[in-house]
Amino acid sequence: MSEQSMEIKKLLISDLWKMKDEGKKITMITAYSYPQGLIVDEAGIDIILVGDSLGMVELGYRDTVPVTMDEMLSHTKAVVRAVKRAHIVGDMPFMSYNISIEQAVTNAGILYKDGGADSVKLEGGQEMADKVAAIHKAGIPAFGHIGLTPQTAALLGGFKVQGKSIDNAKRVVDDALALEDAGAFAIILEAIPQQLAEIITERVSIPTVGIGGGVKCGGQVLVLHDMVGLFKRFTPKFVKVYLDSYSAQVGAVKEYISDVQQGSFPGDEHSFNMPKEAVEELKKVLDH
Repeated sequence: MSEQSMEIKKLLISDLWKMKDEGKKITMITAYSYPQGLIVDEAGIDIILVGDSLGMVELGYRDTVPVTMDEMLSHTKAVVRAVKRAHIVGDMPFMSYNISIEQAVTNAGILYKDGGADSVKLEGGQEMADKVAAIHKAGIPAFGHIGLTPQTAALLGGFKVQGKSIDNAKRVVDDALALEDAGAFAIILEAIPQQLAEIITERVSIPTVGIGGGVKCGGQVLVLHDMVGLFKRFTPKFVKVYLDSYSAQVGAVKEYISDVQQGSFPGDEHSFNMPKEAVEELKKVLDH
């Protein structure tokens, strides 16, 4: 087998569309650092979202609103350096695209050109369609995000399920159709009834990725820190916790503290040694 044939193939948007056409589920997860990127890429994830959720799970902010472009750029670059296969989506933080089309395209270009992301994501439906269209026209792939949009959750009555009434459900459907028409290549459906997510998935030709949207979406996304038990402030209903790594790491640090205090670490196997003769000679030199 040649070295070239062994190279890992980077997932393209066309690959993601093909997965939708063939009925294959798309897997997506967040990552915010070089080691996290290595882990999820090696595991075989299809899409990595360098999400503005890093504000809460990595930087300790109350919510995602304070996250800056500089922070998103730095974390995106770190993940890009780690990943060989997965499609990387750079999240556009609050107020990096809300003011004008020019601002949206400029900042999308920073994450795409300088950050190395394969695409960018922005929240909002019909009201953001013109910005999605402009980003798409500029040659930057755009990922949509509708339903519960965390950056503007205050306008939605908080972190609540969206689309429960007929009028609100129709609005979410119209949001999806508007984003598809604007050129979005995929859409995240967050915290909407699974029946509504199924209707949207059937009516749009682009992939849908659910987070609290039920099993009928074209794929699923979770925050890494939620699924491995690293974020303890709260756990959303739609999260399945696969590992309690927070407790495991606390336990490891406690064991380390105990070993140091008792003198059992470092052991000889963790230490470097001089030959006995050299030690004796050094002592003689120092004594004189």
